Amino acid sequence: MEQTLAAAPAQAAPKKKRDLRFKDLAERNALLALLIAIVVFFSVWPQSSAVFFTTENFSVLLGNQAVVALLALAAILPLVSNYFDFSLGSIAAASTVLQAGLMSRHDVPLWLAALLGILLGAAIGGVNGLLVTRFRLSAFVTTLGMATLLGGVIQWYTGGQTIVNGISDGLIDFGSSTWLGLPRVVYVVILFAIVLWYLLVHTPYGRTLYAIGANPRSAKLLGIPADRNVHLSFVLAGLIAGVVGVLQLARSGSATADTGTSILFPALAAAFLGATAVRPGFFNVVGTMIGVLLVSVSVSGLTLAGASAWVSPVFNGAALLIAVGLSTYLGRHRGVAAK
Repeated sequence: MEQTLAAAPAQAAPKKKRDLRFKDLAERNALLALLIAIVVFFSVWPQSSAVFFTTENFSVLLGNQAVVALLALAAILPLVSNYFDFSLGSIAAASTVLQAGLMSRHDVPLWLAALLGILLGAAIGGVNGLLVTRFRLSAFVTTLGMATLLGGVIQWYTGGQTIVNGISDGLIDFGSSTWLGLPRVVYVVILFAIVLWYLLVHTPYGRTLYAIGANPRSAKLLGIPADRNVHLSFVLAGLIAGVVGVLQLARSGSATADTGTSILFPALAAAFLGATAVRPGFFNVVGTMIGVLLVSVSVSGLTLAGASAWVSPVFNGAALLIAVGLSTYLGRHRGVAAK
């Protein structure tokens, strides 16, 4: 009798481990499974099936979402260390306007205009990081204020008009052409995704950012230069946003007075959705890319099905709210489990 009772906990332990492994596997892959389900749904739904599952549609979709995907990658750098940067969309827009203005009004060569646009993004990110780490200002308020400031500067510089003339034909050709069936801009996103994945997963700097995000006080006690590393994350995020400005100009062939909000919120939605997959509770590159595809595929399918124009912002907003809630819950759940 005693042997039977003693054997019961031993038999229950493997079952509990199997249940935990299954739950973990389900959490890691739920977003990917949802993406596949949405693709299948719009592929067979009569209202969208004729156009949705075609190479032409996916090529256009990937090309149009390249700037959102790259901006989402920029956003996760400060997010990993638990800081928001709401100015990234405006940084990308400012980079686009600066490049277009330099080429159109001052005949600056493409390589120099692109370089200055990227450096502008890094410089603005550096200012954000300095205000947050050195002067202890709220990242939320600081970057929101910077976004508002940049929006005003963009309006002043463009006069509310679109800059069309003088844009490099080589840049426009790069933005509109394909290679091996995919838009060339997609390969730029893939390159940055690989580099950023390696940075966050396989370098001491990336691991320190996760440590800072998990517990900044403990990170400092361990000797991690938290302020310096966080500051650098803002600089890198701004630099990538500057590259987003280059891709945006390449895709559109013009620069408008847009403040970048139209790409910021889909990017944030993708970043937070990504924190529910692959490494649930943690912002990560692979999950973010899945999040970008989920948001873009859903909006594309609804648009092809004849949905009204208001559906896209409503879907992006709802996705952001749901994603923030899920990522916050998973982050707390994993944090408790880790302890």
